[in-house]
Amino acid sequence: MSATFELLHRDFGGDIIDPTSDRYPAVSRTTLTTGSPAVVLRPRTAVDVQQAVRFASGSGQPLSVRGGGHGFPGFGTNDGGVVIDLGELTDVEVIDSERHLVRIGGGATWGRVVDVLAPDGLAISSGDTRSVGVGGLTLGGGIGWKVRKHGLALDSLVAAEVITADGELVRASVDDQADLFWALRGGGGNFGIVTAFEFAAHRTTDVHFGKITFPADQAARVLQGWAELLRAAPPELTAIADLANPIAGGPEAPVQVHVAVDTDDPDLADRILDPIRRLGPVITDDVTLRPYGDVLVEGQTLPPGLQLITRNAFVDKESVPQVLELLAEVGTSGRSPFIAIRGLGGAVSRVADDATAYAHRQAELMIVTILAGPPPVIEAASPGVAALWQRLAPHVTGAYANFLTGATEADVAAIYPTETRRRLELIKHRYDPDNLFAGNHNLRPRRS
Repeated sequence: MSATFELLHRDFGGDIIDPTSDRYPAVSRTTLTTGSPAVVLRPRTAVDVQQAVRFASGSGQPLSVRGGGHGFPGFGTNDGGVVIDLGELTDVEVIDSERHLVRIGGGATWGRVVDVLAPDGLAISSGDTRSVGVGGLTLGGGIGWKVRKHGLALDSLVAAEVITADGELVRASVDDQADLFWALRGGGGNFGIVTAFEFAAHRTTDVHFGKITFPADQAARVLQGWAELLRAAPPELTAIADLANPIAGGPEAPVQVHVAVDTDDPDLADRILDPIRRLGPVITDDVTLRPYGDVLVEGQTLPPGLQLITRNAFVDKESVPQVLELLAEVGTSGRSPFIAIRGLGGAVSRVADDATAYAHRQAELMIVTILAGPPPVIEAASPGVAALWQRLAPHVTGAYANFLTGATEADVAAIYPTETRRRLELIKHRYDPDNLFAGNHNLRPRRS
C-alpha cells in the first residue's frame, strides 16, 4: 500500500486526510455513525476521483463513498479502509435554461440545489432534508414533498457522469450506457461514483405546507379516511401521517398529518385540504404558503451515545385497511415506536415497474418505524418493534433503501425483487466485477 500511497500523493489534487490530521475527527464520521478509516480522500475534480478510485482498488482496503453522509447504515465511513468524500464537488449550474437542465456535482446537498434554483423559479423533486446528499438520495430513489406530482428524484435524472471501478469516466443516459443508466436509478452506489448528475428541473411556485393534527383516540378513523382521500386526491397533494411521536407524547401524541400542496393557489389548496380537515376534531392546523426551500428541514448530527434504528416496507392498495387498523391500534397503546406513513402513488405509479431499478411503483403507502435513544432504550424497545413487524408481515412488501438502517441479505432482497436484482447483478459484473463498491446495499456481480 505504501507504493500506491506515494503515487497518490504525486497524482491526487485533492486533500489527503489521515488520523494525524486535525481535520480527521470531523471527516472520519458521518452524520449518523462514527468510523476510523485509514485515510479520507477529498477530491476536487473528476480526475481526482479517478485517482482516488485507482488508489482504493490497489490498496486492497474497504472503500466507502460519501456524498451527504446521511445514510442510516453508515455507508460513508468504515474502520481501517479508504473513504472518498465528495464534499468538494458541489457545483450546481443551469446548463440549458429552455429545457431547465441542471448539472449538479456528486457531493452537493439538496439545500444547495434549492438555494441555487429558487431565483430561477425551478426545483427538482427531492427528499425532506437540506443537508442530505443529492447522490445518495437519487441513487436509492428520492421520496419527498413533490413525489406525487413530480415523481422520485431519480425520475428527473437525464444523465450521470460515473467513475467506474477501473477508474474510467463514462456518461450514462438513455442513449449512452443505457444499462448503467437504468441501474443507477435505484441501484444505489453499486456501480461507481457519480461525479455529476444532470436533472430536468420543473417550474415551481411557493407551496402550501404544514401539519393538521387530530386526537390520538381518532387514529383509526383519521388514518383510514386520509388514505382514501389520498388515493383520489390531485397529484399536487403529498402527505405523511405519523403516530406515537415521542416528542409529542408517545402513544398519547396526536395523529399528525403533514401536507404539502404543490401550488400557490389558495383556493386549490383549500379544496384539496378541506376534506382532510373534516376527518375528525382538528387540534392544530398550521398550513401556510411557504417557499419550497423552507419545506426542507435541517439535518441533525446524532449525538454521541445515541442510536437510530429504522425499518420500512410498502403497502399495496388491497392491504391498506388492515395495515392502518393495526398501526392505529399499536400506535396508541403501549410502547409504540415512532410510526410514519408516507403517501405515494401519483407520478410515481405512472412509471412502469421495470423502467428503473426502483421497482415498487404501485405501492400506495410506505410504513416507517423509528427507534432512537441510547443502547439500553433500543434494546428494551426492540422486542415490541419486532412484534409489530411480525404482525405487519402478511400485509406489506419490499423496502426502500434510503430508510433502512440494516444492510443484511434480507434487506437487499426486500429492496430488489428477484428479476430486478438479477438484472442489476449482471450489470454489476460488467462495471464492477471485483465488487470494489461493496459499501452499500450490496449487489454481488453475476456472470450469467
